[in-house]
Amino acid sequence: MTRRMKLSTTISPEGYTLLRSLIRSGKAENLAQAVDLVLAEFRRVENRRVLEQATARYYGRASQEAIDEENGLAAAFESTASEINADE
Repeated sequence: MTRRMKLSTTISPEGYTLLRSLIRSGKAENLAQAVDLVLAEFRRVENRRVLEQATARYYGRASQEAIDEENGLAAAFESTASEINADE
């Protein structure tokens, strides 16, 4: 188990209401877990934003030949993916 760090701060009434609602809904057992959930969601959204920017930058700079190759690979994967049974 990872060592937890102590945090002492004040938050807005809206933030506190959100954290308490996570506890009431059973998504968190206490305020510490509720804060961890909110931070995990923030990290997920931020990581997705960074990935979207990197993807847009890649395709914005890619040659048409590279884009056509990417599209060909995607089509080939799509046609064979239905044949794969991950449970076997």
